[in-house]
This record gives sequence, C-alpha cells and structure tokens, in this order.
Amino acid sequence: MIDWADFEKVEIRVGTVIRAEEFPEARKPAYKLWIDFGEHGTLKTSAQVTRLYHRSDLIGKQLVAVVNFPPKQIANFMSECLVLGALGEHGEVSLLSLLSRARNGSRVL
Repeated sequence: MIDWADFEKVEIRVGTVIRAEEFPEARKPAYKLWIDFGEHGTLKTSAQVTRLYHRSDLIGKQLVAVVNFPPKQIANFMSECLVLGALGEHGEVSLLSLLSRARNGSRVL
C-alpha cells in the first residue's frame, strides 16, 4: 500500500501527440512519439503500441503520461516520459486517453 503523499509524487499529465515516427531500432515494434504538454513543454517517448495503432492515427490524440521519470535511453532514442496504457490478453497495449478534451499539461488526479 502507498499513501496519498506517495501518489502525489507521480506527475501524470495530459498531452497531445504532435509527431509519430517508426522506430526500427527498438527491440520490439514501437513508435517514437512527441507529445505537447502545454506549459510543461514537448516531451518524447517510445511506445510499443504498433499492434493496435497506426502512427498517423495517433497524431492529435490526447494521451495520459507520467512526466517526472528521469530520461531513459531506448536504443538510439532518449525517452522523456511514459505514456500509460492497459495490457491486453495477447500483450497488446491499449493507450489511456480522454473522453473529452482537456488543456495540455493538465494534471491527472
């Protein structure tokens, strides 16, 4: 169990995907994503979501991500945030998104 103070340390924010590219250097199929978090800037990440999403479908989508992890090297790419998703029965990742639009950078509570 964690307490509320522990949860508050995790910055989960809303951002809009502004760019998506293939990531052939990754060990598992993935995309490189650039996400606009408003006043928190644009952060990039790698996402293993190729089984359910085409990269062009991700542009303009609002996603939920953790933005206060330290950067992580993935192949030749530096990931700066972690998009959140649910793991399906067959290992596919279904991204967490919003039912209605929110301001980029909004904190998820």
